[in-house]
Amino acid sequence: MRYYTLAASVAALSVGLSAGGAMAAGKLNFYCSAQEDWCQLMARSFEEASGIDVDMTRKSSGETFAQVKAEEANPKGDVWWGGTGDPHLQAAEEDLTEPYISPMRDQLHPWAIAQATSAGDKTIGIYSGALGFGYNTKLLADNGLAAPACWEDLTKPEFKGKVQMANPNSSGTAYTALATMVQLFGEEKGFDYMKRLHANINQYTKSGSAPIKAAGQGETTVGIVFMHDSVAQTVAGFPIVTVAPCEGTGYEIGSMSIIKGARNMDEAKQFYDWALSAEAQTLALQVNAFQVMSNKGAQSSDKAPKLDEIKLIDYDFKLYGSSDERKRLLSKWDNDVSTLPQ
Repeated sequence: MRYYTLAASVAALSVGLSAGGAMAAGKLNFYCSAQEDWCQLMARSFEEASGIDVDMTRKSSGETFAQVKAEEANPKGDVWWGGTGDPHLQAAEEDLTEPYISPMRDQLHPWAIAQATSAGDKTIGIYSGALGFGYNTKLLADNGLAAPACWEDLTKPEFKGKVQMANPNSSGTAYTALATMVQLFGEEKGFDYMKRLHANINQYTKSGSAPIKAAGQGETTVGIVFMHDSVAQTVAGFPIVTVAPCEGTGYEIGSMSIIKGARNMDEAKQFYDWALSAEAQTLALQVNAFQVMSNKGAQSSDKAPKLDEIKLIDYDFKLYGSSDERKRLLSKWDNDVSTLPQ
């Protein structure tokens, strides 16, 4: 496996900038919904490759969507990179983001372009990853628990107080989990599952990756997350095993969007083009981000979950990324699930 030093990355990545963009002066307000160290690496690498000053704000995808919506009349951000695709699709539907067709588009996997097509080119796929969970092997053994292999296992009485997931209102990961259960089991049975799962949840976190970090630290036995986040904990040396649930599972298309009315539109487009380059996407390896990247030429780790080996549902991104459906499902979860006793 080949890892880039930052200096080598900068030299290579300036090639990915659009013509005339290299070493241009300017600034960029960058909203990032990926993991903190990846956000920092993307910001600093683009800064050095382009000469553009980057002001980065990191929030989960649900929180970033809420911020972009709140700032609609006076946009503060220029480009929003990372996080699950559903809120990016909702932002596109609500006319909060700007259509843009990058010259890098022909280098991307079809699923990334399909994400753009479904949103009138107001967003595009930058990576993909499957939903699952991870468990702490030490805590499992200490409590005499059998290893969970299926979604249904997490609702067993012996897992009461031992499962953690994020709140779907703030976390794109958790919203993907909610939408997955509805598509996997049907709405009635899907919400029945979420209610039974709720009885075993010890905490709903704000961030989607927080549950598996807590599992790694021994603060919870199971964390429901995207599988690449679970793998990252294993690689970091924590006693975490990653599970692709037996019933099947949903997946995300992490996305990128230019914010409508961006004050630094030229810089936003330069970042957009650069972030779609194979070199920029290969930076993910430096921070143990194990997603499948959208540029066909980007390098990936042999530790990354193999999507073709996972039982994936035919996730309806257009429907579950729509404003009305997201609001309806979140409202139903708030009223029917989160209010139940634990």
